[in-house]
Order: sequence, then structure tokens, then C-alpha cells
Amino acid sequence: MVVPFRNRLEGIFLRYYLAIDLGASSGRHIVGWQENGSVQMKEVYRFANATKPANGSLTWDIDHLFREVKNGIRAAFDTFGSIQSLSIDTWGVDYVLMQGDQEVLPCFAYRDNRTEAAISEVHSIIGFSELYRHTGCQFQPFTTIYQLYTDKLQGRLEGVTDFLMMPEYLMYKLTGVKAKEYTHATTTGLINAETGDFDKELLSALGLPAHLFPTPTPTGSLLGTLLPEVAAEVGGSCDVVFCATHDTASAVEGIPMEGNAPYISSGTWSLLGIKTPAPITNPASEDANYSNEGGVGYNRYQKNIMGLWLVQSLQKELCPDMSFPQIVEEAQSSSCDVLIDANDPMFLSPDSMKDAFDRATGGRLTCLGDYFRCAYRSLAQSYDLAIRELEANTGCSYSRLYIVGGGAKNAFLNRLTEEATGKQVIALPIEATALGNLLVQMRRS
Repeated sequence: MVVPFRNRLEGIFLRYYLAIDLGASSGRHIVGWQENGSVQMKEVYRFANATKPANGSLTWDIDHLFREVKNGIRAAFDTFGSIQSLSIDTWGVDYVLMQGDQEVLPCFAYRDNRTEAAISEVHSIIGFSELYRHTGCQFQPFTTIYQLYTDKLQGRLEGVTDFLMMPEYLMYKLTGVKAKEYTHATTTGLINAETGDFDKELLSALGLPAHLFPTPTPTGSLLGTLLPEVAAEVGGSCDVVFCATHDTASAVEGIPMEGNAPYISSGTWSLLGIKTPAPITNPASEDANYSNEGGVGYNRYQKNIMGLWLVQSLQKELCPDMSFPQIVEEAQSSSCDVLIDANDPMFLSPDSMKDAFDRATGGRLTCLGDYFRCAYRSLAQSYDLAIRELEANTGCSYSRLYIVGGGAKNAFLNRLTEEATGKQVIALPIEATALGNLLVQMRRS
């Protein structure tokens, strides 16, 4: 890795950019710059993130998140001296309600089960098939549309002036500017698949306040600069840019792909999909529960799969002191051939992931390795099903499958995936999300 201070001492002028990539379990601050025809990257800060139980609900500690965002920006200025611009990407669907400059708390996390009553009411107003024709968004019980309708039923939208998706909120706190970014808006289930704008017919039918839904800002737009008080706290000022603020959109943008092929952004969730010129909202896509979400000049036709959440939850419950390489060894030592449906809602947020596996398998898992082998093999099988659906719905077949994210480092899961799908797996253990974030910033300089 190139040491930036050496470059400055040699008189070479480089522009440094900061990607802040926030996931449900951790946050990373990664500085990038262009040198010798390639993008160099250096991680300068990392912190833990997790949902916070509060009064029987799962919430995000947004004060903690903002403090850590600023801590990482300070680390970037301390290390590199100057930063051209920064941007933030996060997981989708979650948001902060605002009354002017005041947050409406708590800030609920998507794994909270508060939307259960709202889903049926939304679908009684506009059936899911009609909803899918409007938005092309797959059904997920935590999608923003159901969260916002829950807020409406509970009176939480009274007096609300704005709702800001998580990266929009954090960048508002940095700049004082409120705006909506396109790729993140497409995770709400409220963007019209044809127009790329919030669907006024849906908003009216659901009685959601129209003033909360301004036209999304294009990816790559300049949002503003750091507020003076923030700049003083972090040790410098810079531009703040809208990258593809949905982390999967940034990850796809960061894949060094030859041509067009299916991808898996493999982490807590596995996002499996393909780039398409336009959304695909036909009945077959609805039946397969495929989603259409925004990319940087293309549509992402993709599907949420439960992902490494299964393994992470089992590890936390069964063997918290065991490393993931050790867990893979345990899985490889097992000969268990039992499978589960990795996408069954019972695995979304169970009180006990072990109990959920026991129920799903009829108690046929007898040792630690069985649980993890079952989880990994079931993920690989779910990838195979999703790819077969994708190929049938697009009318195209593919020989390659790109995998990025934390799961790309898991050779065992990659081998299982290659065996299950019959595709050549190209695993890229790179910070694809941070790279995509940085590339969008660099293009506007």
C-alpha cells in the first residue's frame, strides 16, 4: 500500500477521497486516491455497530453512529492532511423522521417486527401485485413503505417535516442540507419503476404526506460542504457528495466485471442480481420475488437472500469465542446433508437462531459442525435457485458469477456455490462497496 505522506514529500499532488461504508454490524472509513492508473485505498477507522433493544423494539443509536462518523473523518484528516470529498453509504430501507432539525425518536431498525399489522392494511388498499407493477420491489416485511405506514398508524408522522434515509440523515448532520438520493430511494418500495420518482398515486392511496417525498437527487451530485462546527471538530473541511448511497449499489459499481454477469454482494445479506437496462416487473419476477433497484445508470434486478446473518447469529449464540475460519473447519468436518429454506421468515430475527434451525430441520442437527454446514449449503442452494429464476426471467444464461463482500473470503462457501450453481465463481475479496463509493466521487472531480 502506498504511504501518502511519502507522496506529499516528493511533491506529487494527489487528491484524497473518503468513503464511509456503514453496515449493520460495523462501519469503515476508507480513503482512496488515484495513482499510476489505479485506485489505491487505505482503511483509517473502523467501529462496531449493532441494533439496540429499547422498550421491546430494535432501534439504531443514531447519536453513536454520528459520533463514529465524525471520529473516522477526523482520523482521515489526521492521516492524509486534506480530503477532496467524502460520501456515506449504508444498508437500505431505514430512515430518521425529522421535525425541522429535531429527530423523532426512536429510530427503528428493519429487523424490528413492528410492521406486522401494517402489511395487511397496505395490501388491502393496494394489492401486492399492483404494488409490484408500480415499483418492481420485492416483498420484504421491513421495506420502508410498511415502516412508514406503521408510523402513520401510530401517529408518528404528525408534524414531521422530513424523512431521511440513514446516509441522507448522516450527511445532513455533516452539511445541514436535506436531500434524497436516487439509489437509496429505490429501496423504499415507493419509487415508480418507470419514472424513477416517488409514485404519487401510491402516496395518495396510502395517505402519506406528499411533502416528505421530493424528487430524488441524482447519484454523484454535490450535497454541500462540512458545516463550520463539524469542520472544526474533525480537523478540516471538504465537499460532501452523494455516492450510490445504498451500499449494494456502491458494491455493484465497485465490481471490476468483464461484461455483464450475475453478482452476489455477500455479507449479512446476500444480494444476488444482474445489471439490466430497465426494471423488469413481469408476473414471473413478482412470483420469484425479484426486486428492481437503482444503479449508476442502470437497473439492479436482484434478490435479497438471508445471507451470512445465519452464520453470524449461530456463532454469536453457540460459539462466540470461535473465529469464522474455525467455524468453516467445523462445517467442513461435518457430513450433514440437511438443508433449510434460507429465506424462510423464521430466520429473519428469531430469539434463538439455533431453535429456528432445530424447528426447520426437525432436530436432525447433532453437533456444531452440522449447524454451520447446513447454513452454508443452504445458502449455496438458495443462490442456485435465484440464478435459475434470474436466467428464466431475463431470457439470458451466464457462465460466471462474481462474489464480493465478506463472503468472498470464504473459500468453502465459494466452492459450495460453484458446485450448486455450475457457474465459474470469481471471488473478489475487495472492499467493493468502498471502491464504488470512491469511484462516484472521483468521477465528478
